[in-house]
Amino acid sequence: MEALKSSTFPSLHRQLISTYTFQKPIWHIPSSRRLILPIQRSKFKSFTAISPTTPSTEEEIESEKREEKFEWYEQWYPVCAECDLDKRRPHAKKVIGIDLVVWWDRNDNAWKVFEDSCPHRMAPLSDGRIDQWGRLQCVYHGWCFGGAGDCKLIPQAPQDGPPVHTSSKACVAVYPSCLQNGILWFWPDSDPQFKNIHSTKKPYFIPELDDPSYSNMIISREIGYGYEILIENLMDPAHIPYAHYGIVKTGELPESLKADREGGRPLEISVQKVDVDGFTAKQIFGDNYFIAPCLFYGHYSPGGDDQSTKKTSSDGKKDVGLPPVPTGLPHVPSDKKFMLIFYCVPVSPGRSRLIFAAPRNFTVWLDWIIPRWVLHMIPNLILDSDLYLLHVEERKLRDVGPLNWHKACYVPTKADAFSVAFRRWLNKYGGTQVDWKNKYSGELPPTPPREQLFDRYWTHTVSCSSCSVAYKRLNVLKTALQVISVASVAAVAAAKQSAISIAARYYLALMAVLCFVASKWLSHFIRKTFIYHDYDHAFQ
Repeated sequence: MEALKSSTFPSLHRQLISTYTFQKPIWHIPSSRRLILPIQRSKFKSFTAISPTTPSTEEEIESEKREEKFEWYEQWYPVCAECDLDKRRPHAKKVIGIDLVVWWDRNDNAWKVFEDSCPHRMAPLSDGRIDQWGRLQCVYHGWCFGGAGDCKLIPQAPQDGPPVHTSSKACVAVYPSCLQNGILWFWPDSDPQFKNIHSTKKPYFIPELDDPSYSNMIISREIGYGYEILIENLMDPAHIPYAHYGIVKTGELPESLKADREGGRPLEISVQKVDVDGFTAKQIFGDNYFIAPCLFYGHYSPGGDDQSTKKTSSDGKKDVGLPPVPTGLPHVPSDKKFMLIFYCVPVSPGRSRLIFAAPRNFTVWLDWIIPRWVLHMIPNLILDSDLYLLHVEERKLRDVGPLNWHKACYVPTKADAFSVAFRRWLNKYGGTQVDWKNKYSGELPPTPPREQLFDRYWTHTVSCSSCSVAYKRLNVLKTALQVISVASVAAVAAAKQSAISIAARYYLALMAVLCFVASKWLSHFIRKTFIYHDYDHAFQ
């Protein structure tokens, strides 16, 4: 299980991975090559990533915002992983406040992204079906639409009457979309002028995700807090030993750095000057990139380089902020590479979606042995373990307002460099928050009951092609065990004294008990894995 933990969701941050206590040499991840920078290095200058880096007054922020504005609706947004889409049915998705329906147009052999609203009476097309001719059918009145959004059939219109289905009012809004890196993307403007936007502007490309020599475990999860909090959390390596204690193990610290049981430590993070397109940051084990608005990714060297233990801090002191190299590992060749890739999708205020991938070019065979749904267990548990903390934090930050983030939050160390840089980018270029185009009042949804907040079925299982199948099959197995248990008891009770031997009676009784216990354990396992898993930090 230790090997599984280190393979499935090694960390939400590179710092954590670098400090794992791995049990097998296959998890010793090599230094990775540099990737092409998404933003020009010539624009950047290093700055000390602590609280004073954020603007100190509202006037300063307003002045900075006038420099350059980030256009939220002139970007490609990830919708979902293609592997979790079913070509037999339409899928409902929401991105940046826009209700979408994703469906497979077999006539064009492509995924299509429409507005999730029938032009007739605004019924959701995502609750419809794909008809026998490959058209998207609204099941409210049977209107059918082709891949270009044009209405193909209005059943209620007389065949010998005027062709009302050809009216522009009968068409559905079509959003530009494309497949890249195994993810379906869409452009949030259905104006015809953007029909061919993919030819001039493409989503940011990561070659490792398309490289067949890399393993590619991917998971998607709906999150009960907003986009800003999601990105901040993924950019925060310092919370890992605490919020995820008991799930992910970190390496042993030298006595000179040990401060508590969990293993918190100073961190050396250097952030480059923030640009409208994002920023670049450096840690001891590699570079990180934030590509606005959704992508945060990085690659690292997990202790294969000696400099990881020799590098000095900015004040000249040795061994400050440097996580120890994992012990007990053989040398890993430098051609081994590992990446963590996070797509953080704004859904609506207080809701976001995470698409996570962890490509590596070693032990690729492991993914052929371990089912994908098993690989999702640890990532889901990690997301659950700080879910409530972040849900509450978001509401407190909303009370103080985005412009007062740097005043309300005391961030005096370099461990918070990523969060400070992101807030600087958001305040300076992003208008302090996601532009929802007046679709929402700005209020966060009320906090739901804990079981609903930690729900895993509707936030992951039902939309994951692997977990949904495993959920159904394990439920069938549970029912079969219950049937066998009841049948064994019935057989013993119904058989006459001379019909079966005493040994057979004991065997049937034992089988009944074992099947009953197994079904109870399996029921608990199914609930924890696919439906609901709470997390209590006090007992970790």
